Amino acid sequence: MPGPLSHLTVIELAGIGPGPFACMLLADMGARVIRIDRAPVPSRGGIDDLMRNDSVVDRGRRSLSLNMKDPRAVEAVLRLVERADVLIEGFRPGVAEKLGLGPAQCHARNARLVYGRMTGWGQTGPLSHTAGHDINYISLTGALHAIGTAGQPLPPLNLVGDYGGGGMLLALGVLAAHAQAVQTGTGQVVDAAMTDGAALLMAAQYGLMAKGFWQDARERNFLDGAAHFYGTYACQDGRHVSVGAIEPQFYHQLLALCGITDPHFEQQWVQGEWAALRAKLAQVFLTRTRAQWCEVLEGTDACFAPVLSMSEAADHPHNVARGTFVCQDGVLQPAPAPRFERTPSALPPKAPRTGEHTAELLAAAGYQPAEIDALVGAGVAFLEASA
Repeated sequence: MPGPLSHLTVIELAGIGPGPFACMLLADMGARVIRIDRAPVPSRGGIDDLMRNDSVVDRGRRSLSLNMKDPRAVEAVLRLVERADVLIEGFRPGVAEKLGLGPAQCHARNARLVYGRMTGWGQTGPLSHTAGHDINYISLTGALHAIGTAGQPLPPLNLVGDYGGGGMLLALGVLAAHAQAVQTGTGQVVDAAMTDGAALLMAAQYGLMAKGFWQDARERNFLDGAAHFYGTYACQDGRHVSVGAIEPQFYHQLLALCGITDPHFEQQWVQGEWAALRAKLAQVFLTRTRAQWCEVLEGTDACFAPVLSMSEAADHPHNVARGTFVCQDGVLQPAPAPRFERTPSALPPKAPRTGEHTAELLAAAGYQPAEIDALVGAGVAFLEASA
């Protein structure tokens, strides 16, 4: 695969959520990602089936399907670890060790391996062994408390914990550790916790609060829906637009282009006037359709954009020009990012079927054809046809 990480081999112990997202980022940048799938099981419905083999997040992998309860399967993974740069797992603390694939076992085979651990609460702390999801992790950091209406916090999908504070944090961590391992020849464990990552994403808000510019309450601040110059508005056709005219020069351009001459709007930063100004601005946006407002405001410095649905986003001229979205086998999805000048990334192959590359990967680990047949016959390894 092209991309700046084409030299990197990553072992992914299959899971859901932020670990796979981190591996998607690495695969998008050219890394060879080998996903260790568990033995195939009948569909049981629920979240596991919903998230398994996601056609977007799981793109760019090779799949090796093994019965991880068998020590012969563990040995196969350890042989791959000997040739790998990074391993990523997202189990509760201690589970990988029980499988025989903890950091000590892996580093005994490959001292330079970077061992990435993705959890919600982290490897230590009183909550580290308890279950949870994105909404719980961001609750603990002040992030969820800051998002929503004045009366109730609202989860921002699972963007803050799982993906921004989880998967991206892990990807950054393992690449930093790999850069250090290249210099020293010694790998290390990377403990990436969504609570830590969500807290990091709140750095600006904590900084503003320390200076007295942020109130610890929802819809009381300039970025959380209270200010009239930073929010969304309904249009005549029921669609919405967004404005973010924080700086005075952008704010005055917004007023001018909207034809607003009311002197009340000169009190931009008088917090006590925000509610009244928001009500007035809401009435202005109701006078035209979203498309009409785009004709007036899009492409100006009024800090404006239409609020597009997921199905609309790919067709916006800016996204089309940059190739922000791509379609592979009928599946619309975000293109790899960021953009690299010298070693550009390319959209990797779609998500593999469980066990699609079992024979190929066992051979790469040093197994002979007869040994592979024996592992398959014993129910230790599974080929796609039997998955």
